[in-house]
Amino acid sequence: MRSSVEFAEVIRSGRRARRDTMTVYLRRADSVSDRSGHAPVAGVAPEAFSSMELSSRPPRVGLVVSKSVGNSVVRHRVSRQLRAQLASRVVALPPGSSLVVRAHPLAAQADSRRLGLELDAALARLLSDGKSVKKTKDENAT
Repeated sequence: MRSSVEFAEVIRSGRRARRDTMTVYLRRADSVSDRSGHAPVAGVAPEAFSSMELSSRPPRVGLVVSKSVGNSVVRHRVSRQLRAQLASRVVALPPGSSLVVRAHPLAAQADSRRLGLELDAALARLLSDGKSVKKTKDENAT
């Protein structure tokens, strides 16, 4: 993703999972609808896309690493670390989905391993069906 319109659409209408070092937004292709009146791709009319075309498109990923994270050197290091962690995880994203990772200032002190763990936790939450499974009293006792 490169367009600020695309980033804004994912952040506004996608599901969100917040962690200490990042917030991750996921907008699935099946959540893209003409109800909003917004195009799924910037500058293209919503009716130009069928759900089949959207679901056959590869996932798109974008990073937001603002000045609050640190100076240019720090921001680029965090971007490289996040990009490396995302590279192996993008295959798990549904086709046609869009993902935005917004780094928090604490990401500047985190190593790649921690960023990967937090990214895994956020993606697990976002890719779940949203229903939490409650444990029974017997399961809690073990």
